[in-house]
Amino acid sequence: MTKGKNQHVVKHPDGWAVKGAGNSKATKVTNSQKEAIEIAENIARNQQSDTKVHGRDGKIRAGNSYGNDPFPPKDKK
Repeated sequence: MTKGKNQHVVKHPDGWAVKGAGNSKATKVTNSQKEAIEIAENIARNQQSDTKVHGRDGKIRAGNSYGNDPFPPKDKK
């Protein structure tokens, strides 16, 4: 399983925010979603956790796992 908190990229009044799961305050606020995603991915890699990217409507639209995925994709080579 994951070691750190999952990192969520969410809409913020000042742009886009990176928030750790369960945190009330943002770790970082950026002007663009792209920049927030890059920050969230770096944190998730360091903490071996996941990213969850939310759209403007608040629904999760993408994500990635940087931890120990119990069901990793099988290499089809």
